[in-house]
Amino acid sequence: MLGFQRRQGAHNFVSAAQHLLHATELDTGLIHFEGRNVNVGAYPISIDVADFELQASGRATRQRTAQIRSRLGDPEVILLGVDRLDYTKGIGNRLRAFGELLDQGRLDPERHVMVQVATPTREGVEQYQDERREIEQIVGEINGRHSRLGFPVIHYLYQSLPLDELIPLYRAGDVMLVTPFRDGMNLVAKEYVAAHVDGDGVLVLSEFTGAADELGEALLVNPHDDHALQDTIVRAVEMHRHERRPRMEAMRQRIESSTVSDWAKSFLDVLIDPS
Repeated sequence: MLGFQRRQGAHNFVSAAQHLLHATELDTGLIHFEGRNVNVGAYPISIDVADFELQASGRATRQRTAQIRSRLGDPEVILLGVDRLDYTKGIGNRLRAFGELLDQGRLDPERHVMVQVATPTREGVEQYQDERREIEQIVGEINGRHSRLGFPVIHYLYQSLPLDELIPLYRAGDVMLVTPFRDGMNLVAKEYVAAHVDGDGVLVLSEFTGAADELGEALLVNPHDDHALQDTIVRAVEMHRHERRPRMEAMRQRIESSTVSDWAKSFLDVLIDPS
């Protein structure tokens, strides 16, 4: 049995097995190779939704969320990015889009701030060191042009955050930017939705993530298209609550019906009864 995050991934594997190994597809998602049958399917991973919701609704989280907003200067809109520091995550493109919107006056540095968390990864690899330097340079340039004394317009954290710090940050984020160039799933998108027990918030999501297959009410965007990314960010910032809340509610219902336990069970059910 082989599981993939997306149906397209499973389909591509079956096609590759047929063309390269001359495997036989007996039925949709069932291939025969060297005397055995192999089930191939899409099993999108998820998170422990109940645990996220429990922590997000706690008093300590609510207090910490209020503290975060206050320390950021109580802006009208907080835009948030949480990623591993990886060139596939599109962090630089996202920051440049934010900077362009400030330059054009489509966003206001006194009303809109951005928080970008970049979790260190593969620090010994030169390509990742270059990525870190480029991102820090972009942050410095944008802050140099648009920050006020004591109030940077981009708050950049190059560190890992524990869950009890990350969940309040999710709660504080009015707009979540998840814009990788390619990602098998991206659980950050699901974590953000699960943390928003208030039923509010906007998710801007790359169409090249596995999460986009499930979270269609997010604002889907092609992160390779700079103008589309900028326009989508503005749409998210300006979205009225009457549109925000139904979108968030639909995404919350979807992840609540497909948790990490359901993901594990879907594998086990097929293994127990392959038919």
